[in-house]
Amino acid sequence: MSELRIGAHVDQTDPIAEASARTAPLVQFFLGNPQSYKGPVLAYEAGAEALRADAEAAGVDLYVHAPYLINVATTNNRQRIPSRKLLQQHMDAAAEIGAKGLIVHGGHVTDEDDPAKGFDNWRKAIEATDIKVPLLIENTAGGTNAMTRHLDRIARVWDAISAAEGFEMVGFCLDTCHAHAGGNALETVVEDVRAITGRIDLVHANDSRDDFDSGADRHANFGEGRIDPALLAQVITEADAPVILETPGGAAEHTADAAWLRERV
Repeated sequence: MSELRIGAHVDQTDPIAEASARTAPLVQFFLGNPQSYKGPVLAYEAGAEALRADAEAAGVDLYVHAPYLINVATTNNRQRIPSRKLLQQHMDAAAEIGAKGLIVHGGHVTDEDDPAKGFDNWRKAIEATDIKVPLLIENTAGGTNAMTRHLDRIARVWDAISAAEGFEMVGFCLDTCHAHAGGNALETVVEDVRAITGRIDLVHANDSRDDFDSGADRHANFGEGRIDPALLAQVITEADAPVILETPGGAAEHTADAAWLRERV
């Protein structure tokens, strides 16, 4: 295993300062409002080129989390078409700042839909997107017709997109809280995901406030949630990928969570 690199989700106003406050070699942030279709907004005062240069000079890797509203799987044209547009806008913005990846949730179809339509919509979305930095699809916690909650659905997404042009730029982000709350056995989840995708590019490391298979996406600080501490550390260790803490709090809490994790890996 390579040395564990731990960062956190931070405010985007000055991600370099946020990384420094956590002694972190990587950070993740939103570009704009995660609940809006309005498009990316860069808050870094000096602009995109300066952020890219400043991050490189500081040795900090940048990751962008796409808005939660993006759902390229849906059969609803009024949501799917704006989602594709928004995904491309954030892809372009992520590339401008030299981001190492753009993370996007798997989305869902309605309970009345054939999930096969959602898998094919993912294929179409990959083909329609000019992928400039790695697009990391994240597993999600809830929903009965979610595309990436359960392993069998992740497998079908991967089957659908594997033939799409641009697939070589698609990776996977494993969220530990989502895996637990989504009903996936953490004892084997890393092996199970790798058997499907061949890769884990990033870990969203979070404890869960809720029980296994609850379907609830509520993060907790390490040791304060419902995931067995040893099992949580095992998953993160086995994934052997850069780690982003999305746990509650700011620099002090993230520093404590990073220390908790380092004691167990």
